[in-house]
Amino acid sequence: MSKKPVLLVIAHGSRDPRHAATVHALVRRVRALRPDVRVETGFLDFNIPSVQGVLESLAAQGVRDVVALPLLLTRAFHAKADIPAVLRDAPPQLRIRQAEVLGPSPLLMAALERRLYEAGLTPADKSSTGVVLASAGSTDPEAIAVIAEIAREWRLTGWCAVRPAFASAGSPAGFPRTEDAVRELRELGCERVAVAPYVLAPGFLPDRIARGAAEADVLADVLGAAPEVARVLLERYEAARVPVLAAVGA
Repeated sequence: MSKKPVLLVIAHGSRDPRHAATVHALVRRVRALRPDVRVETGFLDFNIPSVQGVLESLAAQGVRDVVALPLLLTRAFHAKADIPAVLRDAPPQLRIRQAEVLGPSPLLMAALERRLYEAGLTPADKSSTGVVLASAGSTDPEAIAVIAEIAREWRLTGWCAVRPAFASAGSPAGFPRTEDAVRELRELGCERVAVAPYVLAPGFLPDRIARGAAEADVLADVLGAAPEVARVLLERYEAARVPVLAAVGA
């Protein structure tokens, strides 16, 4: 039987050391869940090892099959342009399949609720609590539509209200900043307001979300190494690895 493809987790990278530390903690959880799968980490920018460096190292070790998994919540510029460009420059002996991004997924919604409960809410608080679904932001229409749909679906699970918000300065018209969404939920009459960062790791934009949550009652942590996030990574890996093996007759 052929060996399973290597799972290469591709993270954006950041000057903030908390970013890489969170990525590595998440990857450790993935390894613990699937010790039969080799899991490597590469960064697009700021941190090492680089994606290109990891790919070259794998090729030198005789690895042939790789599933490249973008550590991203939406299909925006990095997933559509940056990562495919890096993968096209990989050593030619590598057979690489790019997995889908992590979101949307019911597991991620479960992780969002986990973080809110860890921050002090209880399931009994849902009907009286308005939630700001605070994402980093994007100008990509597909990514924007996904965030809006997640907010709509999450509202149907029993929250008083759910409002999407963007932290990025380049956010499109119609999407409020975190602080504006907090005030909107107050005006709507929600008894309490919670901010749920829909981001994977700490950094510049998550810090902006936190500042925007100053008037909220509850601020949840980033998704980070939540077990649900690790499970989503493995779901995306499994979905992508089957075509890789089929292509080589395994």
